[in-house]
Amino acid sequence: MNSFALFFIIFMVMLVLILPRRYAVIPIIATACYMTLGQVIMIGSLHFYFIRILVIIGLIRIIARKEIKLINFSSIDKIFILWVVSNSLAYVILRQDSAAIANRLGFALDAIGSYLLFRVCIRNIDDMRHLINSIGIIIVPLAIAMLFESLSGRNFYSMFGGVPEISMVRDGHIRCQGPFLHPILAGTFGATILTLFLGQWFSDKKKYIALIGIIAATTITITSASGGPASVYLFGILALCMWFVRKHMRIIRWGILLTIIGLHMVMKAPVWYLIARVGSVTGGSAFHRAEIIEQAVNHFNEWWLLGTSYTAHWMPYTITIYPDQCDITNMFIVEGVQGGLLTMLLFIGIIVFCFRRIGCSLQPLDKNPFTHNFFLWSIGATLFAHIVAFFSVSYYDQSIFFYYMLIAMIAGTNRLFHSTQEQESKIALE
Repeated sequence: MNSFALFFIIFMVMLVLILPRRYAVIPIIATACYMTLGQVIMIGSLHFYFIRILVIIGLIRIIARKEIKLINFSSIDKIFILWVVSNSLAYVILRQDSAAIANRLGFALDAIGSYLLFRVCIRNIDDMRHLINSIGIIIVPLAIAMLFESLSGRNFYSMFGGVPEISMVRDGHIRCQGPFLHPILAGTFGATILTLFLGQWFSDKKKYIALIGIIAATTITITSASGGPASVYLFGILALCMWFVRKHMRIIRWGILLTIIGLHMVMKAPVWYLIARVGSVTGGSAFHRAEIIEQAVNHFNEWWLLGTSYTAHWMPYTITIYPDQCDITNMFIVEGVQGGLLTMLLFIGIIVFCFRRIGCSLQPLDKNPFTHNFFLWSIGATLFAHIVAFFSVSYYDQSIFFYYMLIAMIAGTNRLFHSTQEQESKIALE
């Protein structure tokens, strides 16, 4: 840990403790954008990354202030916790060693801890707008740093460790990653938050902040020079455009499903090899992503119960630092490999419940103003963008926190148009 990083984390801890409720998660967002996972405090075999430290401090805050009582646990909250428990238990039971226990304790703390913080701090539509506007400002220095990286080939964030100083180059293009562990993760972050800013542009008065966010998110995506994020970027915009046919979405969903089934029946290769066709347009190693799905299906008997700790034989190449594992660039398959079929289904269940929640919130389309409805739609489009991303990369760095944030936002949509002032006043008097 260098001196600047030490000052940074002390300042962020202070902000978590003193900021008003709706801004208390801003330090976590800032830390994800400004600090690498190379800055860490180790106690024995336990790794306390800066974000993890802030999550712990945040939990202390909401418990001490009794803000935890603001959460009315919903079906999304419950299935999210079940997913974490299933993943952790299966992982530990399969490996049966202390390292696995420490690993899953860290995972559970990050997932449940940050999720509860986001649930407490994001209570209504105003909280969501304030948070998204804040992100739009926070990512500007990140976008500038990645633009500088694309011009110089050197990563500014390397001073904090955890990321290389010299940027990756593929086909003559510099692939920028900023504080993230891989350019694809950096680009995916930019691509998945774009739709939130687009939603703000059409539904918020502070359009200039939304425009800043759109430009910054686009810069982050482009400078990553990765095909996966490019696909996520385009599909996110496509999902937003589906607003114009929103009343026919049931027919469209069934039509897409039947088309996929029909293609699977008539194609010479399984339908998931269409990913390789899309990759021929956007670039990237799309064939690898299709082949990973094929191998997961072929080796279903190896991972369906509790997952598996050995996948090296799935592909002709493995991860250098993890010779027992092939490079699984699919979030759904990672869930299966780590925790078995049940964990994968719970992970998918979170997504299903989230879309159901958004759909229920959008049903009275004629009663709510356009600005509110389109804002909700943009949140759904962002979730769809994450789903597209899950077929090209697994989130194994700080980018996962932005997914937890989105799920927490959706879980609270039943209170989008309700003030929490009265409830907070009651808690303050206790």
